[in-house]
Amino acid sequence: MVILGIDPGLATLGYGVIKVEGDRRRLIQFGTLTTPAGQPMPQRLRAIYQGMNQLLDIYAPDEVAFEELFFSKNITTGIAVSHARGVALLAVVQRTDNLYEYTPMQIKQAVTGWGGADKHQVQMMVKTLLNMREIARPDDAADALAVALTHANSMNMKKMFKIQ
Repeated sequence: MVILGIDPGLATLGYGVIKVEGDRRRLIQFGTLTTPAGQPMPQRLRAIYQGMNQLLDIYAPDEVAFEELFFSKNITTGIAVSHARGVALLAVVQRTDNLYEYTPMQIKQAVTGWGGADKHQVQMMVKTLLNMREIARPDDAADALAVALTHANSMNMKKMFKIQ
């Protein structure tokens, strides 16, 4: 099974692709889709939509997992990220209903065993679990790989995390 993990963002959307074969998780690819800050919102959203479609064409994932959005302070940034997440969801749902989402705490718990883990601990575990030589960069890509690993580790309970 091929899983595409997504860390939503307007300026930087992280993606991570892994292959699951039984208990084995293998890295396929990771990276980011970026949009320039000075560009109008509609063009940035179109770029994310087109980029997501390219990812879906290239990797043909069986399932796609998103990090759930969490905003504590800046609602303006939160709204922009919500737009980007919506466009990314649209691109995926046009091809499959196999969409899942996980909270940041669920991701930390699944990858490190502790829901209060910091970013570096998550990145080190992603590196270890996927047998990587270095930590994935940028952070958005590492986060997306953590989302994909979380989904892989939640296979027995995945119906609980399906986006409705």
